[in-house]
Amino acid sequence: MTVANLSIPMVDAETLAIFSHERSKSLSRREWKFRLAGHGYGIHEIEGACIATRLPHGTACGVLPPHLG
Repeated sequence: MTVANLSIPMVDAETLAIFSHERSKSLSRREWKFRLAGHGYGIHEIEGACIATRLPHGTACGVLPPHLG
């Protein structure tokens, strides 16, 4: 995966902890996205990077590190 040159900062440490914890409990990427939606977050791919967004409006929170994307 190539890193996109986006003007969006990385996800903050608190949000990253939630994402990592939910990823460790999920069996698949689809289940992980479903779990994140329960916390009010979504994941969108833009230019090869995974962007964390706040639901329901889709405002960008930050870019996820490659190991989570």
